[in-house]
Amino acid sequence: MCGGFTCTKNALIALNILYILVSSILIGVAAYGMAASKVTSIAIIGGIIVCGVFLFLLSLVGLVGARKHHQVLLFFYMVILFILFVVQFSIACACLAFGSEQQSRVAAKGWNTASKHDQQSAQSFFNCCGYEKTSKAVTLNSTDCPNVKCCMDPTNCWANCEVCAPKIKTAIANALEISGFVGLFFSFTEFIGVWLTVRYRNQKNPRADPSAFL
Repeated sequence: MCGGFTCTKNALIALNILYILVSSILIGVAAYGMAASKVTSIAIIGGIIVCGVFLFLLSLVGLVGARKHHQVLLFFYMVILFILFVVQFSIACACLAFGSEQQSRVAAKGWNTASKHDQQSAQSFFNCCGYEKTSKAVTLNSTDCPNVKCCMDPTNCWANCEVCAPKIKTAIANALEISGFVGLFFSFTEFIGVWLTVRYRNQKNPRADPSAFL
């Protein structure tokens, strides 16, 4: 059974190397999710990015603490890692709990506050024209939706194009779902790190002074 000092040390070092990879995944997935929504920035997804950055920095501290069996570093590493676990777990749950009505409000607010250039960029990216049709909506033409492939009729893009609202909402929903599941899954590895650190701190280093409790 892997319960000795050396085995626990190596396991903790390996776990922190894994955290470096995990932090890159968290940052990459969340950044992609924010970029995919184009016209809106979702704060809770940004929280996943922050957690990823903190996890990367913390994993470096963990590597040093594990290699040197440094009690002070390991203590702060353990405490901060537990706090990070709680924060990341909460943010991931918030991402997954984001309802469709909230997503619609975020999408609409993002579209209304976006610049004309950002709106046109989103239309080109999603191959759509306009945000949504309303009773007061004016038919949009190629001037309103430039560089949109579906706009075959320059005087009426809506003849062939869909509106952007459903596509933007889908992108937001996917971003929240992916970020939430990834953040939730990897948050449990941080709890394992806390447990392993507690175990490692309470073990004696066989190469040190036998009378010293490290």
